[in-house]
Amino acid sequence: MAERAERVEQEEIFSQVLRAGRRTYFFDVRATKADDYYLTVTESKKFTHDDGSFHYQKHKIYLYKEDFTDFQEMLGKATDYILNEKGSEVISERHQKDFKKEEGTETIDTLKSTESFTDVSFEDI
Repeated sequence: MAERAERVEQEEIFSQVLRAGRRTYFFDVRATKADDYYLTVTESKKFTHDDGSFHYQKHKIYLYKEDFTDFQEMLGKATDYILNEKGSEVISERHQKDFKKEEGTETIDTLKSTESFTDVSFEDI
């Protein structure tokens, strides 16, 4: 057991956590057996069952130093493309924390919610 504990400490070199709604991303620097470093990126997503219990689904990628430059370049190109094409505003309401899909009530709820808006002039504030 002591050997396993030492190995875990050796593997976990550096870690960062990004919480994003129901998803959490872990960026962990780990050590190989040869004591070189690599990166694992883990996406953990929480699923809640009808009875209130929950489970996490995890997906992991491993990224090694020899791929860092190409990975950063391709990630940059892909994110730039998305922002250039669609802007930075999130347009999918499914990404909102309080999103609940209700069949057939979307139009009525939308109309009711807009009726309660007050026209505010920000010059007065």
